[in-house]
Amino acid sequence: MFRLAADGQVYLHREAIDFRVGINGLVILVEQAMHLDPFGRAVFAFCNRRRDRVQLLFYDRSGFWLLMKRLEADRFAWPRGPKQPVVMLSSEQLHWLLDGIDIEAMQRHPARQYRSVG
Repeated sequence: MFRLAADGQVYLHREAIDFRVGINGLVILVEQAMHLDPFGRAVFAFCNRRRDRVQLLFYDRSGFWLLMKRLEADRFAWPRGPKQPVVMLSSEQLHWLLDGIDIEAMQRHPARQYRSVG
């Protein structure tokens, strides 16, 4: 099973892309459309129009990795949310998304601050 480091940043490109562009096209998209550094310590996630494929792009000090997951019968629940072109996720949320969980429907308990125990 593929797992990312828990402390890494994940940037999700909301708009669908044509997967024929390849690594060079995605690197240009990260730089020019997402306004991010493709050489940084981050994973960039992209999906196609049918939402049945996801590509992950990241740099590992010597070159770029491009991973793709294709679903045979289902669709990814790609976040739609506010009209921002880039969505920032945790690596845990990315794994949920890749496992088919709608991350927009997931809500954590709010963080609580207590002054005393008794």
